[in-house]
Amino acid sequence: MASLSNRKVAILTEEGFEQVELTSPKQALEAAGAIVHVISPKSGTIKAWDKTNWGIEINVDRQLSEVSPDEYDALVLPGGVLNPDKLRQNKDAVAFASAFLDEGKPVAAICHGPQLLIETGLIKGRRLTSYPSLQTDLKNAGADWVDQEVVVDQGLVTSRRPADLDAFNRKAIEEIGEGVHHHV
Repeated sequence: MASLSNRKVAILTEEGFEQVELTSPKQALEAAGAIVHVISPKSGTIKAWDKTNWGIEINVDRQLSEVSPDEYDALVLPGGVLNPDKLRQNKDAVAFASAFLDEGKPVAAICHGPQLLIETGLIKGRRLTSYPSLQTDLKNAGADWVDQEVVVDQGLVTSRRPADLDAFNRKAIEEIGEGVHHHV
């Protein structure tokens, strides 16, 4: 496993994130040595969605309004249906995610997470996957959508569902270890 000892990773989320899609990457990244902050427009705690019902509450480390993308080396976007739908309507969240794509910093998004990336206008021509229900939206945004466990495109790591988490975490750690991809 790549050592991420000097890497800071932002997990951007709202209420209603799919529980395991946040807890699993967070544990994997921390085990690899990264500092991981849960960032949300809300302060205090936010609730997870666990398959069919509300799940655990987790602490928000930093409020979105207090942080700059410059403080972080990479961005992780968990899924869940409610969470990306709220984030995509939040201009600050869209701007935060845009900065990572813009600068070629690693972005890892799973399940419904890539929905936020549509709003950035920066996924045209990018190869990615997502929860199958988003494929039309992503294709309409100009993305090259494929049905694979994990897809890596110049630092953009995407997966379809919780069953893909092992591959997703492994590739996210790899890409975050490699750092910034300069666009040719």
